[in-house]
This record gives sequence, structure tokens and C-alpha cells, in this order.
Amino acid sequence: MAHIYMTFDFGTDEEKAQQARHKLDGWKQAFRLDKKLLYKFERPAQESDGTGQAEAVPAKKETPKAEKPSKGARAGKAGGAKANAQKEEKQATAATPNGPVKLHLRLAFSGHEKMTEERWLKRIPTEEPFKDAAPETVKGSDPGFAEIEGKFEALEG
Repeated sequence: MAHIYMTFDFGTDEEKAQQARHKLDGWKQAFRLDKKLLYKFERPAQESDGTGQAEAVPAKKETPKAEKPSKGARAGKAGGAKANAQKEEKQATAATPNGPVKLHLRLAFSGHEKMTEERWLKRIPTEEPFKDAAPETVKGSDPGFAEIEGKFEALEG
């Protein structure tokens, strides 16, 4: 399975980076791209803190589902959990400094999914949060592929 890496530089715009994360999460869920579309953020100023805060929000959203209260209680708690998660996400983005943010995206489609791979390669850089982020695509035959692959593997996800 050949990998293709896409790099997006959001500069200091943390809000655009979070919009991109939400867009990617939506695509992963809607199109069942769980292992075919992986992404990691690179924040040189606070690499470990920034990624931990960004990934802590989805983990907290899943905890109300595991409790399984009665139907009436579940409906009331789900709305409150969403509001709490949104508040925590705003606090997390406000707490992180406005340093440079890069998004590294890895597409891993198998050989028989070439058309799907090409569609995603064309679609992602044209969507709203990505088109202004200086998209850069690196395929397996490109000279900087090993460097990008090493950087992606080194980042915490």
C-alpha cells in the first residue's frame, strides 16, 4: 500500500487548523476512512501539549455513551456533554499559543482504489479550511518522501 502525504501550513491560525480537524473527522466517519486517512498536527512551540489538548476533546465526548443511563437521562446528558465538550475545546484553543501549526495528512489507499485516491487528492486541497493553507503533496517517488514519512511517524497522534 503506497502512502501519499499532504502538508498544510496554517501559520498561526489555530481556528482554521481546528476547522480542518473537524472536517477530516467528519470525512473519516462519513466515508469510513478510518485507517486510510490519518492526520497529525505539528506545533513546534508546544508539540506535545498542543496535540494532547486537541485529542483530549474527542475522548471526552465518548464517555457519556459508555455509561448507558436510562432513555430519559441519556437524552438530557448528551446535550450537556456536547456543550461541555465545546466549552472545553474553546478553552483548549484559547490556551494554546498562536504558534505555527502544520497539518500532516497521510492517505493510504490500496492498489485497487486508485480512482478514490485521485478524487481525495483533488478534493482535499480545494475545500475551505485547506485551500488557504499552502497545500503540498508528496508521493512515494518524490525526493522528500522519506523525510516527510519520518516526520509523520515521529509526531504524536
